[in-house]
Amino acid sequence: MSEQVDVQTHGAVACVVFRNPPSNFATIALMRGIADALARVDADPALRAVVLASEGKPFCAGADLVSPNGFGARSDDPLREFYDQVQRVFETRKPVVAAVQGAAIGAGLGLAVAADFRVAAPEARFSANFTRLGFHPGFGLTFTLPRLLGPQRAAQMFLTAERYRTDEVLPWGLVDRVVPAAELRAAALALAGEIAQNAPLALLSTRETLRGGVAAGVRDALAREHAQQLTLKDTADFAEGVRAMSERRAPRFEGR
Repeated sequence: MSEQVDVQTHGAVACVVFRNPPSNFATIALMRGIADALARVDADPALRAVVLASEGKPFCAGADLVSPNGFGARSDDPLREFYDQVQRVFETRKPVVAAVQGAAIGAGLGLAVAADFRVAAPEARFSANFTRLGFHPGFGLTFTLPRLLGPQRAAQMFLTAERYRTDEVLPWGLVDRVVPAAELRAAALALAGEIAQNAPLALLSTRETLRGGVAAGVRDALAREHAQQLTLKDTADFAEGVRAMSERRAPRFEGR
């Protein structure tokens, strides 16, 4: 398996680094590895904040919809297995800073939005590209993205499925800080370090208040997203969307 997740410690900050070259596709194994790492950080009282980062050019280019069993499923419901691990990510208790160096697409956008803060390089790109694939949004984004951006900006991202530059989404609040790519990891660690200087019990309590209901809201959103995706995955439009993405051309949808 190419999916790997490492945890490095920098004082009271844990840096959770994932890789699944070349595109850092989100798979069940990768999400399980990230969720396991976050659970270990939660259990360590010496760690107070987290940086979530990836290696390679993209942050996470989404799910692998081209390869057979790209999710790496063990059952006949890969989406359910995948979302079980996604739910675990949202149940983490300590503040998370995502370091986004490149493309955060689909599930990759969902992973970035799961963090409390996002530090991004100018080269980063953000897209909720689901409708361009003939698919329904997932990863809990129908709950988390409107909560972060407001319903109108979220609708724009979902319904256009366009890629947005870092400078475009900075005023929206999707990105909190922009730094050169060479300084990205250090800047994310610095922000997490600012957080980690504070009283650990107060951090946990305040974050729980600020994010109260997020895990439950994501659980409800995932249930609807899962049902809609199961319906749409058997449509001709979804097959065409995946083919068009693989062939790097505009899709020709027929509404069936």
